[in-house]
Amino acid sequence: MIQQNFIQLYENSFRNNFNLPALTDYKGGRSYTYGELAGEIAKFHLLFTAIGIQKGDKISLIGKNHSSWSVVFMATITYGAVIVPILHEFSPESIVYIIKHSDSKLVFINDSLWETLHHEKVNVPVFEIPSYSLLKSNDGRVKEEVNSLDDTFRRNYPNGFAKEDIRYPEVSNDEVVCLNYTSGTTGFSKGVMITANNLAGNVTYGQKLDLLFTGERNLAFLPMAHVYGCAFDFLYALATGVHITLLGVIPTPQNLINALKEVKPHLIITVPLIFEKIYKKKILPITGNPIVRLLLKIPGINHLILNIIKKSLIDSLGGNFREVIIGGAALNAEVEAFFYRIKFPFSIGYGMTECAPLISYDNHYDFVPTSCGSVLDGIMEARIDSDDPENIPGEIQVRGENVMKGYYKNPEATAAAFTEDGWLRTGDSGIMKDKRLFIKGRIKNMILTANGQNVYPEEIESKLNNLPYIAESVVVLRDFKLVALVHPDAASVTADNISRERLEEIMQENKGILNKSVAGYEKISSIEITDGEFEKTPKKSIKRFLYS
Repeated sequence: MIQQNFIQLYENSFRNNFNLPALTDYKGGRSYTYGELAGEIAKFHLLFTAIGIQKGDKISLIGKNHSSWSVVFMATITYGAVIVPILHEFSPESIVYIIKHSDSKLVFINDSLWETLHHEKVNVPVFEIPSYSLLKSNDGRVKEEVNSLDDTFRRNYPNGFAKEDIRYPEVSNDEVVCLNYTSGTTGFSKGVMITANNLAGNVTYGQKLDLLFTGERNLAFLPMAHVYGCAFDFLYALATGVHITLLGVIPTPQNLINALKEVKPHLIITVPLIFEKIYKKKILPITGNPIVRLLLKIPGINHLILNIIKKSLIDSLGGNFREVIIGGAALNAEVEAFFYRIKFPFSIGYGMTECAPLISYDNHYDFVPTSCGSVLDGIMEARIDSDDPENIPGEIQVRGENVMKGYYKNPEATAAAFTEDGWLRTGDSGIMKDKRLFIKGRIKNMILTANGQNVYPEEIESKLNNLPYIAESVVVLRDFKLVALVHPDAASVTADNISRERLEEIMQENKGILNKSVAGYEKISSIEITDGEFEKTPKKSIKRFLYS
């Protein structure tokens, strides 16, 4: 058990940082100091009490990153209730299912999302965010309490809300505080029971690493309904006295660049897709130029060119960060190699929702290429299900402070997720050297070829996706042969006026280029062009089961 009580972290932070900025909506909305945030939380605590919410009750929260989303999340967990953050990208049917399956007693949702749901299937009070107005309730008492909430708050705090008023109920670290529903590539959704201890393990480890300091800034652009963005862009930052700016708009490259230049964050938490797009759209056109390619072979001049690229990249990301942490999926190997070559301050971590999320991490100055960091010292343990764990890949299995309690109302899935001796099965294949993990790919994605070779399609796709006019790809096995399904980069195809016939010729050329760079058993027999984008989970992972 982590010694630091999770809820106490925020009671202390809100008091100690009472007058410092806590939350700001990037476009419109409003800003909160830590004291104002604590005041809003106190108001919700009064409402929860008045309408009969009990400790341990579930509250669903559906919407994009916004200060109101943040208020509801913190109000729920500091009350002793259980938050159920639901990704706004889930289908209406999935949202209704999760509300029911989680036994939620209240729902907070954006009005635009509410309009997509079958209202008659949601039979608990529903509040709109960001206004907090009541959208639906079959209980007249709820409406009365909402209408009189401001008066109730003034009666309870006649002299105004002060830092001394910040007092939260005792919530043991072994209690569940969050139900996070996964939406994986298999198509099934499970409610991960995340305890206060799981989140305390992640937050206190971040504080131990000094990733951020009181009064610094970060930009939250990953969805905070997903545990990766929630744990580090939000919970860790709030526990440390950081000023969080919530992007709240679609994180297109231009939106991100504009926001990063304005906010100038001290730490950037991101996913591989962002950096892969930067590499393909901004860097490859430069390094692929014949003259530049020649200059990069000349000692001295090559360092000059690479330093110019590095400085330009750092400036475009705000120019003020100490490190970029990449997680959520594997980074393209070619992209990783380039950023490591220019000594860009980045690191790759590894985790999963079931570990809330972190399993391994290294600071950028300790990062080893192709690794995903070292297993968290004193927090987590890992082992490889292999006779030779340093050389022969096997399933990565973990245990420790960050491991979930199980899947909500799903004992069968919980039992299947753990080994007989209590280690969590990650479903990832890899090796481990001196507690540093190297991932090969997802076990369920692994392809066994006719000659008995294990092929990890992610490795082939990583190479394919850097070839001309390829946006994304999926490698599958058909008639004992590897076939690449490819979705073209429509913008590049249009800009270069590439005909369909020429595009097919280019894909044949790409096949030849790829097959020269992979092992014999990894060569693909053909490339098939897929006009529509591949269907993805809200985490932007391709739903492979639809194409295999």
